[in-house]
Order: sequence, then structure tokens, then C-alpha cells
Amino acid sequence: MRIYLIGFMGVGKTHWGKQLGKKLGVPFFDLDELIENDEGRSVNDIFEQEGEEHFRMREREILHLVSESHESMVLSCGGGAPCFFNNIDYMNEKGVSVWIDTPFEILLGRLRQHKDKRPLLKSLDDEQLKAYIIKKSSDRRIFYERAKVRVDDQKVKLDEFVKLIFNGMPDDGNNA
Repeated sequence: MRIYLIGFMGVGKTHWGKQLGKKLGVPFFDLDELIENDEGRSVNDIFEQEGEEHFRMREREILHLVSESHESMVLSCGGGAPCFFNNIDYMNEKGVSVWIDTPFEILLGRLRQHKDKRPLLKSLDDEQLKAYIIKKSSDRRIFYERAKVRVDDQKVKLDEFVKLIFNGMPDDGNNA
């Protein structure tokens, strides 16, 4: 089974992905790390030198490559990955997409602490950061909502997370 973890930056996709991969005994990959390794430079550098369009094209290519080369895996996807090139449809076709949905205040706190590592946030002051999160998460929500499973990472433990994935049930409001 291929598991694609999606959600806004800072929701804990890598954190959960590492735990899920270990628990399920399958490889874990971080899509941004795969892109960095393939490009030989950081996501920040890719954005600065080539722009977002180049990054999104590489993101799609690597998403397809890793999916086609692994029958079972956990993949942490960048926050924008499901929003471009019908990537969310591809993920749903190839496996189980899991939207990790984190409350705004928790997300804001996490992103404040680490914004220097995020190319789209590093130049924003506190008010701009709040506005950015509200706008981008609102814009992306339509894609995130198409995930097969929705998880609130503040209300679920690892075993429950795994159970939700294997149930693969669309969110009817009762998922964690």
C-alpha cells in the first residue's frame, strides 16, 4: 500500500511519516528531500534560482518516480504537492491519501519557529505569516478535502492513525 501524507506545511507529515513507515515496516520518503537529492540543492535554492514552477514540475516527476518504483511506502508530500498537476488524483489512484489537519493556532506556532527554513515564509512578519496561512490553507483546502482519509494530529495516536488509513474511509465527519 502506498500512503501519501498531505496537508499544509508544518502539520507534521514527516513526523507521522517516519512513525508510520516504521510501524508498517515500509520505506518512508520525504518528497522534498527526494527533490533536493535529485537536484543537488535545497528547496530554498530551487525556489530562489528556478522559481516555483520549476519546483512544482520536479515535484510531480519525483512523485511519479517514487510511486512507480515502490508498491508499498509512506510518502510525506510538500504542502502544495496535491494542488498542482492533478497530483491529488494521482495519489488517490495509486494509494491512500491522508490529510493531516492541524488547528490554526498550533500550526502558526510551529511555522513561526521554523519559517527561516521555508522559502515561502522566510520574509514574512507575524501578521503577514498569519494572513499567508489563512489564505493558502483556504486555497488548498479544496485539494486536501479530496484525500481518502482526514486525521486531526492533535487527537489521534499512532495505532488509531494506522486504523484510519487501513479503513480508507472518506471523511464523514467521524474520522479523528
